[in-house]
Amino acid sequence: MPINPTKALAAPPATAELAWTPKDIQLYHLGLGAGVPPTDPHQLSYVYEKTLKVLPTFPVVAGGALSFSLFSNPGLDIQLVNVLHGGQSITLYRPIPTTGQATATSRVTDIWDKGKAAVIRTESVITDADGPLWTSHSQIFVRGEGGFGGERGPSTVDTTPDRAPDHVVEIKTLDQLALLYRLSGDWNPLHADPDFAAMAGFDRPILHGLCSYGITCKAAVDTVLAGDVARVTEYSTRFAGVFFPGETMRVKMWDDGAGRVDLVSTSADRDDALVLANTVLNYQP
Repeated sequence: MPINPTKALAAPPATAELAWTPKDIQLYHLGLGAGVPPTDPHQLSYVYEKTLKVLPTFPVVAGGALSFSLFSNPGLDIQLVNVLHGGQSITLYRPIPTTGQATATSRVTDIWDKGKAAVIRTESVITDADGPLWTSHSQIFVRGEGGFGGERGPSTVDTTPDRAPDHVVEIKTLDQLALLYRLSGDWNPLHADPDFAAMAGFDRPILHGLCSYGITCKAAVDTVLAGDVARVTEYSTRFAGVFFPGETMRVKMWDDGAGRVDLVSTSADRDDALVLANTVLNYQP
């Protein structure tokens, strides 16, 4: 069996050294569509080293964070074409420095049996010389790898408020956005190669789920927090559908005014087809 849950869960944590510079942050932000219009001081703060700040989603690529690969983990023999990102969360303990060196300690924490698929949950704890910086959790959906008799895992509960959103923001994305975003380190050919995308069941390459994750976070930070990235303490989502580069992302926001924003992201070009669901940004009031 390609997935051996006992072996994978018993494997010791993997460690990796991470390092990043302002250039890495600028490239990541550009891959989310930041810097438009280029003369706006607020937008420049994402892409200009003189006033550079760091979005709380930068940890998904920081210093080679993507180098912790499931595909080399003991007990996991996974075909890339069967992999989709199911969910992502980040807990931040302090603002992310624009230049950094840190150690990532990563492990597989859970493997759930969804019948026709398996869901693998990983945890990465990142620390630098001053202590913990952030913890991230990922859920990876692997098609065709379920049915091994394991637990199904927790059920998803929709907590979106039953009222009109407080804010709605629309972001027109570049046709080549996936090609730009992948330069931050996510080289999955699903986001660049039409033939590979066809093998995965898509008529053209799709945008990285983590790119949609970052776009949505930036929209919330800019709209609810006036761009104050340091106020974000936690951000989580469930990847609910695909988004194609060049489409317009519609982000709906419900702010409780006390430290929580619920978000839903859709494709405005495809009748509000769901992209991100169960998305929550927690912040310092």
